[in-house]
Amino acid sequence: VLTGLCPLAGPSPTSSIHVYTQREVYGTVGSHVTLSCSFWSSEWISEDISITWHFQAEGSRDSTSIFHYAKGQPYIDDVGSFKERMEWVGNPHRKDGSIVIHNLDYTDNGTFTCDVKNPP
Repeated sequence: VLTGLCPLAGPSPTSSIHVYTQREVYGTVGSHVTLSCSFWSSEWISEDISITWHFQAEGSRDSTSIFHYAKGQPYIDDVGSFKERMEWVGNPHRKDGSIVIHNLDYTDNGTFTCDVKNPP
């Protein structure tokens, strides 16, 4: 006897969001650098949009959140080496989630990741 299962509802449609960053960014110690993050979505930009930047130091396995934008407000983490050196220069309505890091240090070498969510 063969039994078949038919789903009552198909998979829900989803829309992707495309995030673009520079592959590599170079800066000199003591200067500043802009970490660009632009994005594209076929959906309108929700008031619930969130943008999070993560940093993974070179040689480390761990990534830490260094910046978060949500509910229309930027939140710079109040701990860690970036807390007083970061500036939000993005504008989500222009599909921009960029930040600036001031007073670069050797310890800033690593991977920065921009994560954008545009619910629902």
